[in-house]
Amino acid sequence: MQNQDVLNVPDNLWPVADFFMKGLGGQVDLTNDNEISMLIRGFLLLYLTIVILTILAYKFGFAKKLPPLKSAVVYVVLIVGMFFITLIFGLNLPVAESLAVIAFVLGVYRLRLHQERKKKA
Repeated sequence: MQNQDVLNVPDNLWPVADFFMKGLGGQVDLTNDNEISMLIRGFLLLYLTIVILTILAYKFGFAKKLPPLKSAVVYVVLIVGMFFITLIFGLNLPVAESLAVIAFVLGVYRLRLHQERKKKA
């Protein structure tokens, strides 16, 4: 029978999640406040990274001029939604890595589009 005071941490995490969860080892002792704080800190840093990359991807690829209240609603839904995505998929799938590639590609596209429009004007 497994001890209920121990939480297993996978050792095959994707690079960004592995960077933030570094130092935890294979198990987290739930009775040790230091290990719990490291786990929470790692999760929050991963979450903030995913939120920032999602905002960049949204701004580069999909954002339109919206009134401030509608824009605030979009960002609140985005922030809340990314919490659940990070909680469910953040450690098991390359969410942050995929968002980094998406933000980069959309940023390059937006830059090229801006340069093209500037040339025509």
